[in-house]
Parts: sequence; C-alpha cells; structure tokens
Amino acid sequence: MFTPHRKTPAIAVVLGCALLAAPVTAHATAPTAHAAESPTAASAVVAAAVGLDDPAKKELAMKIVSSAENSSLDWKAQYKYIEDIDDGRGYTAGIIGFCSGTGDMLDLVDYYTEIKPGNVLAKYLPALREVDGTDSHQGLDPNFTKDWAKAAQDSAFRKAQDHERDRVYFNPAVKQGKADGLDVLGQFIYYDAIVMHGDGTDSTSFRNTRKRALSKAKPPSQGGDQTAYLNAFLDARVWAMKQEEAHSDTSRVDTAQRVFLRKGNLNLDTPLDWKVYGDSFHIG
Repeated sequence: MFTPHRKTPAIAVVLGCALLAAPVTAHATAPTAHAAESPTAASAVVAAAVGLDDPAKKELAMKIVSSAENSSLDWKAQYKYIEDIDDGRGYTAGIIGFCSGTGDMLDLVDYYTEIKPGNVLAKYLPALREVDGTDSHQGLDPNFTKDWAKAAQDSAFRKAQDHERDRVYFNPAVKQGKADGLDVLGQFIYYDAIVMHGDGTDSTSFRNTRKRALSKAKPPSQGGDQTAYLNAFLDARVWAMKQEEAHSDTSRVDTAQRVFLRKGNLNLDTPLDWKVYGDSFHIG
C-alpha cells in the first residue's frame, strides 16, 4: 500500500469525457417525446452515471494522489520509483507505493512473472516471500532497486502495476463508494484512504475508518446527507493518519479533500486548486 515518500513537514511522505459520448449518442438516436421536451433530463442521467472509474476522473485521481506522494502531478513517472523510507515496510515502490513488507509488492512481481516469465524481477520472488511482513532487504540487496528501475522500462511491468493498483485499491474503493451512494469526490476520498491504509483488520484500515464514520453519519445509500457523511469519514481518516508518525501530516485531507468538499464539488469537476504539505497544485 501507499506509504509517504516525499518529504517531512518535514515528514517524509506520497481526461476527457470518453464515457459520456456513448450515452449521449444513445439518447440522441432514440429520443422520446419527453426527452425532446426536457433535454437537461437526459444530461442529468448521464452525469449521474459518471464515477471515478470514468477515464477522465481516474486520471484526476492519479494526479491528486501523486501530488501528495511525490510532489508532482506526473504519476506516470513513478513506475520506476523505489526506496526504503524507514517506515518499517521495507522498500516502497511504483505508482501505488507497493511495499516489500506488506505483501502487495510480492503480489505485483508474482503477477508480472505470470504474464512475462523470466523477467528481471522474477529471481527475487523467493526473497520477497521471505521478507514479507518485515522491513528486511535480505536477498534483495544490492541490485533489486536497479532491477526495479530496469523493469519499469518494460510496458508489461507498467501494465502489471496498473493491474494490481486497480485490483487491490482502486476498484474496491470505487465499488464501495458507489454502493454507499457517493459521487466522484466521495469515491476518490475512499480511494485515497485505502491506498494509504490498506483494507486490513487493524484499527486504521479503510474498512474500520468507514465503520467509524458510519457510527457518526449515514451515507446517501442509507438516506443520509452526502456532505455530512464525507465530513465524518474525513474526521475518521484524520484520526487514522495521526496514529502513525509517517502519516501524521494531514494536509492531504485538510487542504485538499476538504477544500473540494467545502466547495460542494462532489463531482470533482475541474478546475481544481489545492495544497499538500504547503505545495500548491492546479488542474485546469
């Protein structure tokens, strides 16, 4: 899972509307009399269907997370990233902060080897199994970081990172967000939380952060107010972040996600302006 790898607060820490076109065309080719009289109704239905998994919104999500994790909107430059940030999770690497000590790096390299046997990282699988759950580099040093950067030049490895990001983090977050009746911003808030904290059984995990929020407010799927629920979730998220020194700077919530929420930007529409760790970002 993601762990901060940018700077300490000094805490060291981490598209167009393609999907709209098809529904709009569908409405245009088979209009009803009611639709012809109320063109905005069809637009409202289409807009409501857009989620964080829309390519445009997903690209925004990748950029916003990268602003916190890498002080950059260029998330695609992070495929090659790897270092030990001394957080007890071993090496942190790639676009989602896969960690040698938390199992997701092992899963990634295992999947990469399934789709491309004999790759440059395949020889590290035994070592990754041994160090899982620890911060050890045993069997990885001295060449693992160099080989990771070499693998990042391979399109198959980049696709493998995308696959595991989606399977473990992005898709579950979006699915739960939609089930809770949340719009794009809420789905993003879920995604950022699961990326940082994972979805395990510990008290700071995504599922337990959500449970803490549910004890304070109801999501739209249960008849609650979306803004009130998201504020409750972010309160729970801030508590979770403060349980670990490496995550204790909460500006990715305070001066980013809450900024969007206060503006009522539940669809995460551009332009977007926010700050993380004092750095300002803009997407027009």
